[in-house]
Amino acid sequence: MMDLIRPTRGRAEVLGMDTRTGSVEIRRRVGYLPGEPALYENLTGEELLQYVAHLRGGADWGYLRRLADRLDCDLSRRVKTLSRGNRQKIALLQAFFHRPELIIMDEPTSGLDPLVQHELHRLVREAGEEGTTFFISSHNLPEVEVMCDRVGIIREGSLAAVDEIEALKRKALRRLEIHFASPVPSEAFSGLPGVRDLSVEGKTLTCSVTGSVDALIKAASRFEVLNVTSPEVTLEEIFMEYYREGQNGMRGEGRA
Repeated sequence: MMDLIRPTRGRAEVLGMDTRTGSVEIRRRVGYLPGEPALYENLTGEELLQYVAHLRGGADWGYLRRLADRLDCDLSRRVKTLSRGNRQKIALLQAFFHRPELIIMDEPTSGLDPLVQHELHRLVREAGEEGTTFFISSHNLPEVEVMCDRVGIIREGSLAAVDEIEALKRKALRRLEIHFASPVPSEAFSGLPGVRDLSVEGKTLTCSVTGSVDALIKAASRFEVLNVTSPEVTLEEIFMEYYREGQNGMRGEGRA
C-alpha cells in the first residue's frame, strides 16, 4: 500500500490513487506505522521528529507535544536508549503528527503498557470523529474490536470476510443455554435449522446457533423455561470460527 515492496500481480488504490504511480502523493497524505519501526538511533525523539517534519514541510508542534504528553513520551532521550515501548511511541507520533487523512498501522500497541494502550484507543476514536480513516492490521482481536467498526479476516493471503463488526456478530455462531423447570427430551430439539453441538442434560440445554434462533425458541416454548443465557459473541470467537472451519477446507488461518 505504501509502495515499499512491489506486487507480483494485481494493483491497489489508496485514497483513489494507484499505489505505484501515485506513491509520492499517497505518502504525503498518509500516516504509516510499520510493524517493526526503523528509527535513527543517534537522534533524540525530538530531533527525529524535527527531521521528519522538515521532510514533510513542517508540523504543528503544539499538536505534536500534546500527543507526546498523552502517550507519556520523553522526546529528550536518544532513540538508542529507549525501550521497545518508548520507540513505539515515537513511531506513533510520526504517524499522527501531520494530521493525515489516512493512518495505516501494523500492530499499533506492540510494546505499550495498558495505560498507554488505552490512551491510544482514545486518540484513534478522536481522530476518527474528526474524519481520519484508520487501516489497522493486528493479531490482538480485542484491540481491533475496541478501535475498529469494520473488519476483514485474511486467510492464506485471501480476504475471507469483510463487514461491520456488528454484522459479523449477527451472523456468527452463538452459544445458548436454556434452563427448564423440569427435564426435557433431547428429541424435541433435534434437526432444528442452524442448531449445532446440541446437548441436553436433565433441565439444561446447551447448543450453538447460526442465524435465527426462532426455531429453537419455538421448540423451547413447549416447555416451562426458567432462563435463557447467550453471551455476546466476541470478535475473537468469530475469528476462531473461521479458523476452525478453514481446517475443514472452508476457511482457515488468518488475521484481522
